[in-house]
Amino acid sequence: MKAKIQFVSAMLIFGSLGLFVRSISVSSGALALIRGILGSLFLIAFVLVSRQKFSFGAIKKNLPLLIFSSTAMAFNWIFLFQAYKYTTIANATLSYYCAPIIVVLLAPVILKDKFSLQKLLCVFIAMFGMFLIVKSSPGQSLDYDHAKGIFFGLCAAGLYASVILTNKFFKGLSGIETTLTQLVFAVVVLLPYVLIFEPFSPLAIPSSSIPFILIVGLFHTGFAYLLYFTGVKYLPASSIASLSYLDPISAVFFSALLLAEPLGPLQILGGVFIIGSAFLSERKPRVADSAVVE
Repeated sequence: MKAKIQFVSAMLIFGSLGLFVRSISVSSGALALIRGILGSLFLIAFVLVSRQKFSFGAIKKNLPLLIFSSTAMAFNWIFLFQAYKYTTIANATLSYYCAPIIVVLLAPVILKDKFSLQKLLCVFIAMFGMFLIVKSSPGQSLDYDHAKGIFFGLCAAGLYASVILTNKFFKGLSGIETTLTQLVFAVVVLLPYVLIFEPFSPLAIPSSSIPFILIVGLFHTGFAYLLYFTGVKYLPASSIASLSYLDPISAVFFSALLLAEPLGPLQILGGVFIIGSAFLSERKPRVADSAVVE
């Protein structure tokens, strides 16, 4: 029961991410960098306090894959934050949740998995769901540019799918070792990117944004990732697959209830198709890829 509570809590925390990102007035690259720094510090403190074993030998053996996946994770964050800025949280989240379907498409090539008729059907269902969302969202409005936001969400999904697939090739790394190393490497990747393309001064961060930045970095990253990996270790794969859908469902619910964002019947139907297709594609899930971690 404790593991289930931890996992459910992590999914609900991930589902609320967009609410807090919306209240932060810094560039997406700068926010991703700060998120990585704060999340890394939180997990480093946990590893030191709990005296967890950390295999630097295993990290060295997996170094090229870790660098690649960390880079994908870093820019995945940037695209996701951009999606939140240009479209509704519901649209951004549902676009991002196409990641499992992208994995289904790429797995036969990269992992040599069989591409069944069921998986092909899931891909078409997800594409139709995405079509409904795009069709029901006007291209531009006073507050949003939905087409651009959905595009950024799909880019984030593609990058996260590459993280999922890359993680399958890791050997000898625990969940906490993988996550902490990816966060640290993501910071290393983001630092020069931000300095060159999105320079900013920490002193220029609006005081109103600081509490939300701390929440995103420490709560939505360090703490939520810790809950996720401590809970996932003790849950059966079937429970993980089912409970992971609390993330997009709660994100849509939070955005409609707390931000009064418009949510039409076609968007709801499109979301049902996307989430349903992802669920069907994971009928025999593996622990490593059962949830989309934001």
